[in-house]
Formats: sequence, structure tokens, C-alpha cells
Amino acid sequence: MSVSSSIPADSLAGLADADLQRQAARMAQDVFAGVFRQAVSADEADDTARLADLGSRCSNWCRAAGSEDGRALRLALLISGLDQWGLAYSQAFQLTAIPALTALVGALRSALDAQADARFQRFFAQLDGEEAAAIDFKIELRRAIHLALWHAMAACETGEQAANIVRPLGGLMLALDQRMPELGWRLLADALASIQIRLLQDNSASPVAQEATQTLFASLRQALPAERFQAILAHSGQAVIAWQRAQRPVVH
Repeated sequence: MSVSSSIPADSLAGLADADLQRQAARMAQDVFAGVFRQAVSADEADDTARLADLGSRCSNWCRAAGSEDGRALRLALLISGLDQWGLAYSQAFQLTAIPALTALVGALRSALDAQADARFQRFFAQLDGEEAAAIDFKIELRRAIHLALWHAMAACETGEQAANIVRPLGGLMLALDQRMPELGWRLLADALASIQIRLLQDNSASPVAQEATQTLFASLRQALPAERFQAILAHSGQAVIAWQRAQRPVVH
């Protein structure tokens, strides 16, 4: 494996180009944020209305596709994204369940007839089984998930609190690398570059955040094969350098 190794063709790009894939990832993030807010809400009537609104938003976006396959793929992307956000937050914050998320996904699935559900399942399985399928969606999604957990960790007041998030965050990263043996390292490199850029942007990052970030990188170095970790560092380093160059004032 090398940093220059090529990415296989995305078999779903014909139905969902890179821009639409990134839109799907951002929408999954927004919808999950709305669902997660209900976990701390005490107004059941408001929760029901909000959940119905989120479901309508998802359904309308899926229906906007130009074909049945396009609609099924959009739903597969959304539900895949919601599932991954739910898993990440459940592990990071030790939640046994997120009932509102379960209800939303169930409602979206139950609205499908048999043929639509079969198309959905086919695309959902393709997303899971082919690493390069909707790769831009996967990169955007995992970057957002990892950054969200990193920000939660950076906001901790004590090292112990931060460690309680660093451990599941590192576990999520390693699990991603195992599930995607060919391309997972690229997603991890993107996430680590994004974290480094956030630290460079925020000079006021607390000592707790800096120490926890160092712990995260060290745990990945220890757990990953040396060649793989070096490839991740090289790829993320290139992204950070490119960002730094872009921040320099243009000299006329």
C-alpha cells in the first residue's frame, strides 16, 4: 500500500455524483443532530412533531431523485449515515439506545413497498460491501463524525472526561480501518488532517484537548501496522500543508 495507490471506480457515481454524495452526508448529519436533540427534550408533543418533520424532509429529498433507483440510493445513503452517527454516539456517550433514531429509520423503511424495499436493501448492501461505492459520501460522513467527537473531547474539562471519548473515537477509527482494508486508511488520513487543521485554527485549544489528541494519535500508531500508519500520516500531512499554503496571503 502506498499513498499514491489509486481509488477504484465508484460504482454508484452514475446515480449519485460526488456533490450529491456529500449532500447526503451533510443531510444525515443535520437529521441526526435533530434526532439527538430529542434525547434531552422533555416535550413529547414537540418531539413527535419534530420527528415527523425530519421524516418528511428525508422523504422529500429522496423523492426528488429522477428514478426509482435514485430514490432508493438516496434513502440507503441517508439511513447508512444515520446508522453510523447513531453507533458513534452510542459508543462515545455510553447510550444503550436512541429511541427517536430507531423510530425515524423505522418510519422511513415502513413507507416502502416490497419493490422499493428490495431496491433499498440492494443499495444498502452495496454501500457496505464495496469500499469504493459512494466513496465521497463515506469520506464526508466519517470526517464529520470523527470531528464531532473530537470537538466533544476538546470541550472536556478534565483528562479523565476526555479519555472517555478518546477511547471510543480511537475504536471507531480502528474498526473503520478493519472494515475497509483497501481504502479505510484514506478516510482516517482525512479525519486526522481535519483534526490537525482544527488545532491550527484554534490557538486557544486547551491543554486537555492537545493532550487527548496526542493520546489518540499515539494509540493509532500503536494499534496500526507501521506501514499503514505512516501512509496515513503522509497523506494527512499533505492535506495540512496544502491548507497552510492556502492560508498564506497572496503577494502581488
